[in-house]
Amino acid sequence: MRISAHGIRADLPAGWDGRISRRPNGQAVLQAANFRLPLEDGDFATTATSTMPPDGVVVVLVEYEPALAGSGLFAPPGPPQVLTAADFNPATMLRRIPGQAGVQRFFSNGGRAFCLYAVIGSRADATALAARATALLGTLNLA
Repeated sequence: MRISAHGIRADLPAGWDGRISRRPNGQAVLQAANFRLPLEDGDFATTATSTMPPDGVVVVLVEYEPALAGSGLFAPPGPPQVLTAADFNPATMLRRIPGQAGVQRFFSNGGRAFCLYAVIGSRADATALAARATALLGTLNLA
């Protein structure tokens, strides 16, 4: 299934759920998961991650003010193309949940600043779950 809005497009793998919305300040947020997302959630999908199954993957892309693009945390060009098991760490979680691990990557693309936040439901299966997150990243198109 393809989702597209606010200059972001992604082709969700089979069985994934996702949406793209706009924050009150005008920046876009993409949320995607390999399970059903809750109807309402915060920008970084804290409700989804608190209820995700051990084989769950959540990928979030949050846009920030364009003035931040290309500098500081947002200096790297992106988005990242690959996430590996080693990228995921429990310390990266917004809320630590036993067994889960997350990764954050800040980048700029086309004059826009973004944070990519991904969470996997089980560190024990990190290699396979990181590959699922990477599959979604390969479909991102940021116009």
